[in-house]
Amino acid sequence: MDSVTPHFLTAALYQFVDLPDFVALREPLQSLCDANGVRGMLLLAPEGINGTIAGEPQGVHTVLAWLRSDARFAALQHKEALAERMPFYRMRVRLKREIVTLGVPGLNPARNAGTYVKPGDWNALIDAPDVVVVDTRNDYEVGIGTFERAINPHTKSFAEFPAWVAQQSQPGGVLAGKPKVAMFCTGGIRCEKSTAFLRSQGFDEVYHLEGGILKYLETVPEESSRWQGDCFVFDERVSVGHGLVRGPHQLCRSCRMPLGEAELQSPHYVPGVSCPYCHGTRTPEQERALAERERQMQLAAQRGQEHIGARQPGSVARPSTQDGKADAGHPEDAA
Repeated sequence: MDSVTPHFLTAALYQFVDLPDFVALREPLQSLCDANGVRGMLLLAPEGINGTIAGEPQGVHTVLAWLRSDARFAALQHKEALAERMPFYRMRVRLKREIVTLGVPGLNPARNAGTYVKPGDWNALIDAPDVVVVDTRNDYEVGIGTFERAINPHTKSFAEFPAWVAQQSQPGGVLAGKPKVAMFCTGGIRCEKSTAFLRSQGFDEVYHLEGGILKYLETVPEESSRWQGDCFVFDERVSVGHGLVRGPHQLCRSCRMPLGEAELQSPHYVPGVSCPYCHGTRTPEQERALAERERQMQLAAQRGQEHIGARQPGSVARPSTQDGKADAGHPEDAA
């Protein structure tokens, strides 16, 4: 069978920048994306922009060029990946209080983030015995891969991170005495904000991995790597390994958890309906609806058509039954 040439370009981006007019940017940005066939999700907030978009390369580059034409976004960086099919179902530009939700008023990562550490210097930092290494991602992400020596805060959302810091700053906690702290996340946004938070709590020596795990996996040779496992990403690849090679994980279309080989072999895994993480949490009616949705998706795929989110002639687009991860890429962390 002939291989399929990747046709779509995915661009993940974020930038912390003072954006008092963020509301006024929404409509022109939405219109520009729609006019260029670009889909995904972008978040705008007073603290900046965050999200992932995809489309024909020319369309994606048109949107990026439009953003960078604003002097405040002149230094905007993005990460690219190629896809064989459009990974998103629609385009949404959303207004938020924060581009990544921590829930701590007054933080300004654009001015107060910790010290950036380039991927080539990261090993030496986290190998140092006096450095506490913290994974700022959610528990399900940490579960499929992380750095050696990294502490898992076991958070279900980024907004739980401040409470973990408060707890671990007490006597006997891993952050007691305000040690040197090195933090990391998928693409950089969460650790950039979390280092600003730690600095606001009196931590003086706080570091974070520039470009996140993805830049490390892209640039650091596997034989020199301190990374173990795969890295969860918020797009159709689900996970990647060294060299950003696509990993073996799939998403449960019911609960959106990443599934490895063991979960896929579980008797509780029913494609589109359930997995070991969500088995037994749906009513019989919900399971029948999920099974029917999966059947319709498979039929659409056989016909080479889209199913979820596709506009039918004369119809009005409705919100997807899935959460943000499936609907337009989950921009909690730029990938």
